[in-house]
Amino acid sequence: MYTIGQMARRADLSRSTLLYYDRIGLLRPSSRSPAGYRLYDAADLRRLEKIAFYRRTGAPLHEIDRLLAASDDALRSLLEKRLRDLQEQILTLREQQSVIMKLLQHDRLPSQITGMDKDKWVGLLSAAGLDEAGMRRWHKAFERLAPQGHHDFLSALGIPEADVKTIRAWSRPAPRAGQTAGGT
Repeated sequence: MYTIGQMARRADLSRSTLLYYDRIGLLRPSSRSPAGYRLYDAADLRRLEKIAFYRRTGAPLHEIDRLLAASDDALRSLLEKRLRDLQEQILTLREQQSVIMKLLQHDRLPSQITGMDKDKWVGLLSAAGLDEAGMRRWHKAFERLAPQGHHDFLSALGIPEADVKTIRAWSRPAPRAGQTAGGT
């Protein structure tokens, strides 16, 4: 049997991470000592090793529980979905990188940004090769990675607040089953 401190050291995690995993039901201790301390067995350690493995894929904790419980076919399907998600994120980042690189090649970049509005920005994105789908991916990535920055940027372009809210609403991912739009 392992104490929570021993498990944390073996997995190179903090004790608070293991407490959180217990709280969300991802890794519960097999038993408790007479004094009420959490005790983990070899099966718990193997589960923690799998959790750490799936974390290295970038899978969020709510998906890891499904990965651990999945059959081989379902596991393959979930991992393929994760790979598609990563490929989409890579594509979005490459598009952003391309836009930034093209913007940096302009001699008048500071003056262009100072007088930037929605039409000029859309024109720059189009000139950089982004079509409507690419611009939507760009907005979705901006909203996911820096929601307040996305809001501030749209406002700085002179877009009315109601339109900013609309753009941000369709930029957010759809809530998962059992989850509200606020993430609970």
